[in-house]
Amino acid sequence: MIRRERLTVTVDPALIRAGQDAVAAGRVESVSAWVNLALAERAAKERRLAAMADAIAAYEAKFGVISAAELSAQARADRESARVVRGKPRASTRGRRGRRAA
Repeated sequence: MIRRERLTVTVDPALIRAGQDAVAAGRVESVSAWVNLALAERAAKERRLAAMADAIAAYEAKFGVISAAELSAQARADRESARVVRGKPRASTRGRRGRRAA
């Protein structure tokens, strides 16, 4: 069994209710388990963000700093190649001079 430690924290009332609702719905066994899960998910997110930052730093060390123009071009290419899976596809803006897409 994993050794647990007691922790006293101040939490927004809405978050306490959300944890209690999760317990009442049977999604977790206790508010402590719900908080533990939230902290574990946050820790995992922080590790992923640190790994991405390290990967970007390594890329830039090898190939140079990624410019704003490169980021913009990639965002545009991503939008153009994206597939709409929910909702309506964006209207094409090709052929409209002087107007920007919303």
